[in-house]
Amino acid sequence: MIEVKNLTKRYGSHTAVNDISFEVNEGEILGFLGPNGAGKSTTMNILTGYLSSTSGTVKINGFDVLEDPQSAKASIGYLPEHPPLYLDMTVREYLNFMYDLKKCTLPREPHIAEICRLMKITDVYGRLIKNLSKGYRQRVGFAQALIGNPPVLILDEPTVGLDPNQIIEIRSLIKKLGKKHTVILSSHILPEIQAVCDRIVIISKGEIVADDTAAALSERYSDDHSLQVRVAGPEAEVKTLLEKVSGVERVAVLGEKERGTVDFAIYPKEGADVRRDMFERLAARNWPIFSLQSMQMTLEDIFITLTKQGGDR
Repeated sequence: MIEVKNLTKRYGSHTAVNDISFEVNEGEILGFLGPNGAGKSTTMNILTGYLSSTSGTVKINGFDVLEDPQSAKASIGYLPEHPPLYLDMTVREYLNFMYDLKKCTLPREPHIAEICRLMKITDVYGRLIKNLSKGYRQRVGFAQALIGNPPVLILDEPTVGLDPNQIIEIRSLIKKLGKKHTVILSSHILPEIQAVCDRIVIISKGEIVADDTAAALSERYSDDHSLQVRVAGPEAEVKTLLEKVSGVERVAVLGEKERGTVDFAIYPKEGADVRRDMFERLAARNWPIFSLQSMQMTLEDIFITLTKQGGDR
């Protein structure tokens, strides 16, 4: 659905994007990450046809962005970090203006009404955009990206300005849209990327430094594959039981962090998943698990590791 091959963008002697290639399949949600100045925004601007590349190709829904820009752009719904809103228009006027600008052929009123329902902006449909809160303005910007039901959505910081409840709603909406659309999502909120995206591409110094699922990246870059478990039970007996779990190589006692419980570090053998057997054995002894967490690197840890030497792009 999105095909990027050997994409390069130079500004004189400065190379902003250096020979990158990746694909996004139909119905896939791709998280596109990079530190400020890494080439992320340049790449997204090339994908949307706002900038031209120095070399390489970009195809959107089979259409080359340079050779057939009109068809390629018609396949994209784009939400930039700062939505292009006309503040003196009402939401109604703005969405109808965008409907005409995009030459949308879907039934006007029901199509716009459905978008407003999805974005929960029906109650502000008749209000001036300049009188809306930042959160509502972000929703209106998102709504314009959905006009025409484009097969590809490119979303740059889609939850900026939203409160925690609204962020959860938008994440849920993006997951829902990902079932029928191909989505590229850029965000500095890494837990958001991890919660929503099927795959992650990280760019640094104008080059792709990672392209995989969050789980695979964590597995690849983590040296520590241990688990930390908090159990309410007698320390010595629980330790002995955990050591008998299939696949466990070693167990270390970490002490009492919460009254009436003991924390243990569990070191599995390579490739072993000890969680189910551990749960069943503890449950059989009626020793409840209060918490269980992996000691592998988080997406934030991986991002910092891969981009800490990144320079301005």
